[in-house]
Amino acid sequence: MNIKKIKIISVFLTFAICFLTHFVYSICPNFLTSIFFPVNESIWEHMKMLFTSILLYGIIEYIIINKNNIKINNYLFIKFFEAFISIPIFLLIYLPIYYRFGENMILNFIVLFITIAIVQFIGYKFMIKSKYNLNIVAIILIIISYSIFTYLTYYPIKNQIFLDTQKEKYGIDLFIN
Repeated sequence: MNIKKIKIISVFLTFAICFLTHFVYSICPNFLTSIFFPVNESIWEHMKMLFTSILLYGIIEYIIINKNNIKINNYLFIKFFEAFISIPIFLLIYLPIYYRFGENMILNFIVLFITIAIVQFIGYKFMIKSKYNLNIVAIILIIISYSIFTYLTYYPIKNQIFLDTQKEKYGIDLFIN
């Protein structure tokens, strides 16, 4: 199997993992799961779901790549980059649709799938041209990213992106908003 086929499979499996990660916190609500998985239905918390799903699938993808004896110098950095850019890509596509049509689950799924496909394509381009080893940088950036996710989960900005429109509140249930 080559990188191109692996990345095509990645689109579908990352999409599937998003559905699983969506419910982790509601099944097992605790501080650790609040760091990695969405704690409410806000747009922001779904960005955490997307970010985490890409990184989680990266573990599976790494195993597949190793089994196929494919050498990629900066794999972890590429996965971080995919996860990181998924957020602005999703928001650039999703927000105009959301503000125009409101909440629509089918459109949400389509935008999520398109975002994952774009991100996997970008990741593919980086994988075939990887030259530098930036994995240490990626570890630091992943830690910083989850620190920001955690802070904004517990102390959200009073903004539409952070609002859980189903419960009309911000952040995690531990705080009254």
